[in-house]
Amino acid sequence: MTHRPVRAPNLPKPVGPYSPGMGFERLVFVSGQGATDPATGKLAGEDTAAQTAQCLENIRTILRAAGSDLQYVLRCGVFLLDMREFEQMNTVYSRVFGEHRPARTTIQAAALPGVGLRVEIDCIAYIP
Repeated sequence: MTHRPVRAPNLPKPVGPYSPGMGFERLVFVSGQGATDPATGKLAGEDTAAQTAQCLENIRTILRAAGSDLQYVLRCGVFLLDMREFEQMNTVYSRVFGEHRPARTTIQAAALPGVGLRVEIDCIAYIP
């Protein structure tokens, strides 16, 4: 049993000493992803809806690099800067995941790592 880092060339660089994802057997653990657009290096937008969409796109990129995808996500953790923006996040989250409903925890965080960042999402998925 070994673990392996998951990296993708078209992702924002991590803001600290961690891997964007870590694989272990058929599981993939994705580190919290912010809303940085890898093409520009800037936040995908100022509002929670646009940022949620980018967070999930960054997660999808990592999962695909590991041989998985969003439909294999088992659990997500969602960190919001303001719980009053839950509905914005939830609308995008629901659209992206469709009928697939991973287990999820959503909390309000005191702060997130990045100026203007409103949401961060992590997940655990499996490789089919």
